[in-house]
Formats: sequence, C-alpha cells, structure tokens
Amino acid sequence: MTITPQQMQALETQLNGFDHLLVAFSGGVDSTLLLAEAVRLLGKDRVIALTALSPTLPAQEQQEAQALAQQIGATSIMEPTHEMNNPAFTANGPDRCYHCKTTLFDLCDQILAKQDDPQQWAIAYGANLDDLGDHRPGMDAARERGIYAPLLQAKWGKDLIRARSHQLGLPTADKAAMACLSSRFPTHTPITLTHLNRVEKAENLLRKAGFKLFRVRFEGNRARIELGQEELYRLDEELVQTELVQAIKHCGFEQVYLDPKGYRTGGANTPH
Repeated sequence: MTITPQQMQALETQLNGFDHLLVAFSGGVDSTLLLAEAVRLLGKDRVIALTALSPTLPAQEQQEAQALAQQIGATSIMEPTHEMNNPAFTANGPDRCYHCKTTLFDLCDQILAKQDDPQQWAIAYGANLDDLGDHRPGMDAARERGIYAPLLQAKWGKDLIRARSHQLGLPTADKAAMACLSSRFPTHTPITLTHLNRVEKAENLLRKAGFKLFRVRFEGNRARIELGQEELYRLDEELVQTELVQAIKHCGFEQVYLDPKGYRTGGANTPH
C-alpha cells in the first residue's frame, strides 16, 4: 500500500499538536507505530511508553514490549495494573474491556502525576479506524477520560499502519493480531488467575510450534484451538494431533478441540 503525503500529514498534524506524550504501549502493531512516530516527531525526551504489567498480557509480550520501547528510544515504564481486583472486570460481562481500560488509564494518570509538569502531558493509545467496526467498550472509557487516539483521528487503519511500519523497519510490521488473554473467555465466564495461566501456557506451546495467529478459547475443562486461516492445513500434522494436543492437556485441560473453522474475531462467543 502506498502512503500518500496527505495521509502522512494527517498523522503528523495529530502528533505535532502534543507537547509531551505518554503512549499506552502494549508492543502490538498499532501502539508500536504510534510510539515510533511520536518519538520521531517529538523527540525521545518528550515521550513515555507505559506498558501495563497484567496477567492478561502474556509474559513474552511484556518482554517484547520493553525491548521494542528501548529500540525505538522512548522512556520505558512498566508498572502493574490491578484489574483482577475489580469484580466488575473478573465477572467478564459485555463491558469487561471498559473496566480494563479504566484501570489502564488510571495508571497513566498516576505516572503523569509524578512528572515535573503533568500539565504538559497528554495520553494516547493505539485505536485506529478498523476498531470502529467492533464492539469495544474500552473506546468508551477512552472518550470519557479524554484519551487521544492519533491513528484514529488521522483516519489511519490497519493496512496503513502495517505499510508505514514496514517503511520504518519496525519488527511488528507483520505481527499477528493480539488481544489480551481475557478475550479467550466467553462472556460471563469468570476470569481467574489460574485459568489465565492455563491459557497462556497453552498459547506458548502453539507459539513454540511455529504458529503465527492462534487463540486458545477457554471452555471450562476444554480448550478450543483456533488457528489462522493460512495455517489450518497444519491441523492434519501428526505433531498437532498427538504431541501438541497432549501438551495442551497438561496445561490443565481435560479435552482439546481443534476448531476446523479457524480463527475469527470474537471467537470465544461464536457458536461452533
């Protein structure tokens, strides 16, 4: 995809409007580009990358986020969040993401309160044009708190974000979509640390087996495995059918179901 001068100007205009910027940084495709462009335009001394350390963000993702922030040159801050202490979050209702983002933005405010001049700082996150098509209560939390979404406000979607990431040589340019581990649980299925740990361990096994896009959907004692459409052919591999299935069972599941429909957004609540 070709990025036009007008599209670049739209994003640069958004970012140049900030004095100092704290980026809520997960290390995903969107927040990585946002951070890189903020550092390029504002300078590394005027940008903070805040990564929330949560049991819903896999440990490997946390480590990669820290390395990315350092590579880009931003000041990296990693602080724990405590959404697991909020019954409204762990109940896993339709508004779960609202409570998660509220906790994240509370942490952002706490970090800015420690800066020399908090009034100079704004907070931004990586929402983009493609996010408008999904049910995302977290975006409501952002609007209520006055959190900026420069990619969205510049009308940038995922294709543009990936294209610009390639131009900048960012390692996330082709990174698969990644949502927090709580998205693996059907709505109203309570989220617990034990169950998050099971899902994370199972997904680590899929990652080590070379899969790029995957989800381990939590269904009580059963794990339902969704693979990216381009990787579904591997369901017939002996490694997947035997060794990998048995290894996932050892993560704490009695049954493992290899879903022939593959990955789809919102698959935790999709009939199968």
